[in-house]
Amino acid sequence: MKCENCTKKECSKKQKNDDSQSASVDALSSNDGFEEKNEFYALANAKILLSDCLACDNCMTSEEGARVFQQNQKELFRILNLNKKCDTSKHKVLAVSICPQSLPYFAAKFNLSVNDAARRLCGFLKSLGVHYVFDTTIAADFSILESQREFVQRYQRRNQEEHALPMFASACPGWIRYAERVLTNLVTSHICTAKSPQQIMGSLVKGYFARQQNLSPDKIFHVIVAPCYDKKLEALREDFYTALYNSQEVDCVLTSGEIVQIMEQKNVSMKDMAEVAVDSLFGEIKEGDVVRHDGKRSDGYLEHIFKHAAKELFGMDVKEITYKALKNKDFQEVTLEKDGETVLRFAAAYGFRNIQNLVLKLKKGKFLYHFVEVLACPGGCLNGKGQAQTEDGKPDKALLNQMEEMYAAIPVRLPETNVHVQKMYQDWLEGMDSMKVQETLHTKYSAVNQTASGLDIKW
Repeated sequence: MKCENCTKKECSKKQKNDDSQSASVDALSSNDGFEEKNEFYALANAKILLSDCLACDNCMTSEEGARVFQQNQKELFRILNLNKKCDTSKHKVLAVSICPQSLPYFAAKFNLSVNDAARRLCGFLKSLGVHYVFDTTIAADFSILESQREFVQRYQRRNQEEHALPMFASACPGWIRYAERVLTNLVTSHICTAKSPQQIMGSLVKGYFARQQNLSPDKIFHVIVAPCYDKKLEALREDFYTALYNSQEVDCVLTSGEIVQIMEQKNVSMKDMAEVAVDSLFGEIKEGDVVRHDGKRSDGYLEHIFKHAAKELFGMDVKEITYKALKNKDFQEVTLEKDGETVLRFAAAYGFRNIQNLVLKLKKGKFLYHFVEVLACPGGCLNGKGQAQTEDGKPDKALLNQMEEMYAAIPVRLPETNVHVQKMYQDWLEGMDSMKVQETLHTKYSAVNQTASGLDIKW
């Protein structure tokens, strides 16, 4: 979806700096020993087009553009090549974390089960020289649990604090970028402070796992495989950077489609790869079968928070949630009734048309919802622009339908039942109410570079 703040096919700020960025990337590559013409020289440099970047409103600075430009397959192979050099002081432990919404894409594309796709993708990455392959589901466990607790706290403070409710989900970087760069603090103050699964995974890998392996965080190069391009921008946020070690929590984000490009460049298919069990953060333990959260097309923040709030605030056990479609299938409502009164009203708003309508209602003081799961992609995370696209950049509807069926068939595991998460709260995070939890699992969002015409855009 193109943002009409800009009528160009490519972000104007990127166009103006294209040549200088190419030069800087080439210089960086050669300085670090990356051969200019290796077997992957044909791979394209990373670009974020308006048709891909749901956050774009001419807000990407030239510095951000240059750094996004480096987040591509060549950066992965730069590290792989460095690890082959004799100078071991420059070697990195290469860890790749895979988002669960990427797995149905690989499964559908290569006609595999989701579990087979996970293991064969792990096998492929390790055949390249990757040391560890993780599943980000555990990071989503933490993010959901922290979001649940924050919603209950906000609800209980709703009569004392003006901006306590509604609460907006914080997992989607496209929505966060739009809120911070275009909207005002009236909106950003309502965004949940829990980090997204991607960035919590960064904290887990560069914090918990690094400590378990006796590694400095800067000795780990952490790659995320994700469905969308906006996660590249999220990885660059200053609040996800540790100055002490000069280290980002996530060093590089590659889309599912970019991983397939590597396979095509090597002329291999996932069906040809050996099955290798996905690693866990806990020593020699390996991950079992793939699990997901309650959401049908995302990590399911709405369903988990709704059920938790119903239990904690009103003593009601909600087993099944009934969605009511409103203006379109990407704008749905869920309510909880008690004694003839609506005590909870949640919504799922996917795509910027629905998001803008919600924001306008909030501005006018006509907002009815306590919580909104906001996702920039119509159809949710499975429909991320980094996967399931046809050659002309449109959604591959047949493939997407297959992916949705596969994702819905994955067994659900409640984050509360993950024993590793509960143990890490006590052993690593010093308890659920500790300062370390706030520092590690939370951040703050605020409006910057506000544009007066932000709400006049026609999506």
